[in-house]
Amino acid sequence: MVFQAAKVANLSPELTASWVFSLSLGVGITGVWLSYKYKEPIITAWSTPGVAFLASALLFTSYNEAIGAYIISAIGFIILGMNGKFDRLIRYIPSGIAAGLLAGILLQFGVAAFGEAQVEPAFVIMLFFTYILLKRFVSRFAVVGILVVGLLYLILFNKVSFQGIGLDLALPVLTMPEFSISSLLGVALPLFIITLTGQYIPGMLILRRDGFKTSANPILTVTGLGSLIMAPFGSHAFNIAAISSAICTSPDAHKDKSKRYIAGIICGSMYIIVGIFGVTLVKLFLILPPTFIATLAGLALLGTIGSSLSDALGDPNNRETALITFLAAAANVTLLGVGGAFWGLVAGMLAHLVMNFRSFRKTKLPG
Repeated sequence: MVFQAAKVANLSPELTASWVFSLSLGVGITGVWLSYKYKEPIITAWSTPGVAFLASALLFTSYNEAIGAYIISAIGFIILGMNGKFDRLIRYIPSGIAAGLLAGILLQFGVAAFGEAQVEPAFVIMLFFTYILLKRFVSRFAVVGILVVGLLYLILFNKVSFQGIGLDLALPVLTMPEFSISSLLGVALPLFIITLTGQYIPGMLILRRDGFKTSANPILTVTGLGSLIMAPFGSHAFNIAAISSAICTSPDAHKDKSKRYIAGIICGSMYIIVGIFGVTLVKLFLILPPTFIATLAGLALLGTIGSSLSDALGDPNNRETALITFLAAAANVTLLGVGGAFWGLVAGMLAHLVMNFRSFRKTKLPG
């Protein structure tokens, strides 16, 4: 998606590499710092819905103006983190709705894992049986196992070629920002709203669902500062992750919840490596078959999807509102430029308010 957006903006290879470098390095540093500081798996990432938005916005905005918009958006997140209102908002969302939202967001990945069998049935079936065998005997290493087995299969059957892949370092390129009303309204404001609704809200709900207590305020502030520092080098927005957080906060990361922060440190360290060798690793990623990537991602998230559905439907009194949230988020409808995660949350909260009007009160998530 980053490469697609870079192509739309007619960026040079050097500017594109700088974008990947600044994103990955900044995400890695903020993730390592937050996970170490608060001893919780606080996984940071770049805004995926944000870059999807930029793939169209950069058609009408110069790159220098886009850099200025990134800076304004980052300042907005810093201000939001410092005033503390976002964290209070999160506490009003019932745990069943939070779990339904997560399950709805992740459902498409689980479905895609099995849907790829239409494309390469033998490969997907082999990965599936490898997964269930490893899950039976060495559960914690099942995902790593199917990654290794899948790579061996691709190499042995000449499904992938590593020719022309070398160690290429990515270097930052400084771009001077330009500020305008059109970029403020057309890029900065939408990027801020899309990142807040599509990344920060589900990301914080995932942390709360798994019993982690870190306030949203320092996360917003640190990721906002990181975004501000890296914006002149092409980075559009950092934020707390949603999908990768769901993996690192789950019992699969470590049975002892107090030690899962190590997953956050390792994940951040890997991002730093991606930043330094960004060009090489992106090339490696691009040569892997989409079927392999989709199946691997879906199988890795099966446990989280199952536990989220269980939590969402576990309370008989709020089962219907959680189900509404799940279905609305799974539909992934984009309205007014805002993605399905936000509208799933809106649908669930509206249903909750109407169906529990008399008894509605501030609800804190577990932990």
